[in-house]
Amino acid sequence: MIVVLKSHITKDSPEFRELMSFLAQKPGISLRVHEEVGALVTLTEVYLIGDTSAFDLHEIETLPGVERVVSIEEEYRILGRHHDDKRPTGFEYKGVRFGQDTLNVFAGLCAVDNPAHVEQMMKALADNGQVCTRMGAYKPRTNPYSFQGHGASCLPWVFDLAGKYGIRVIAMEITHDSHLDEIRRALEQTGSPTGVMLQIGTRNTQNFELLKIVGRQSEFPVLLKRGFGITLEESLNAAEYIASEGNRNVIFGLRGMKTNMGDPHRNFVDFAHVPVVKRLTRMPVCIDPSHSVGSRDRGPDGLLDVQQVTAQGIIAGANMVLVDFHPEPKKALVDGPQALLLRELPYFLEDIAIARDAYVRRVKAGARFLAEQKTSVPENR
Repeated sequence: MIVVLKSHITKDSPEFRELMSFLAQKPGISLRVHEEVGALVTLTEVYLIGDTSAFDLHEIETLPGVERVVSIEEEYRILGRHHDDKRPTGFEYKGVRFGQDTLNVFAGLCAVDNPAHVEQMMKALADNGQVCTRMGAYKPRTNPYSFQGHGASCLPWVFDLAGKYGIRVIAMEITHDSHLDEIRRALEQTGSPTGVMLQIGTRNTQNFELLKIVGRQSEFPVLLKRGFGITLEESLNAAEYIASEGNRNVIFGLRGMKTNMGDPHRNFVDFAHVPVVKRLTRMPVCIDPSHSVGSRDRGPDGLLDVQQVTAQGIIAGANMVLVDFHPEPKKALVDGPQALLLRELPYFLEDIAIARDAYVRRVKAGARFLAEQKTSVPENR
């Protein structure tokens, strides 16, 4: 059960203290308080953990300061969608809105290599009106002898260049809690010219201690990629681990499933799960076409496979695209064969806009159909 307080109620309000005193007397439950920090107001929610089936919802709703009570009947207590649940389905970070009704493109380098390539990427993004990017400083690799990323040493100049070109948010994978401190120090050192979205890669989806650590901090949102060898339910529960520690600014990433059933693609594309995740949870959904396809193969119609699967994800309602670009893919230190070229960026963005427009039109058509069904008079039989 979730008790949502009125917008003016804070932890210092007498109404809050009265509510907590009342709930503390309920047997067999524990209480956890979450604050939803918005641009204008901060909403306070109280989670009742335990068996609440016998509780009188109306009794709680009539308490001073209570806006409404949400009865939880499904899993994913914090991030899930529940009956009569009107909680927000997104958040704002560094002036960029992330929600189940938005679309943001994070094009960039899978692995940071040198300042020249990073600057070329940043400039291309700025020239095409983009304010987000992906930049990999820490790279977990299957082969222990492969390039593992420049780590903390590249962060200051990456952040400086982001600020120079107006890039507001950088998606960056971390693999250890020490990386959080390194990112914080580099941002402070450079005057915080940009923001960072922490990325939990598919290998760490069930690294529960790391999930708890990123959940306990609130300054950075989190992109959690689906684990490539586990079920969707297990991956969604991994996202719930993050939220249960306090950070609900979580985006769920689909990046393909590790199975040869997807051959010749690198992974089996799972973008049909975009609407499933949006139905089960309140998280925005990201697609990663680069790691799903893993090549620059092109069909007889002239379109790259990466373009095709990107369009499939967007037309299904995806809210974020994480995609590899590189000024010189042959010189890329990681995943060069799948990276798109900078000259292809405007055409890729145009293709995304076409798919997004198709999705919006489909949603409008669907809403019109449902409205007609509600108002239609059944035929006499």
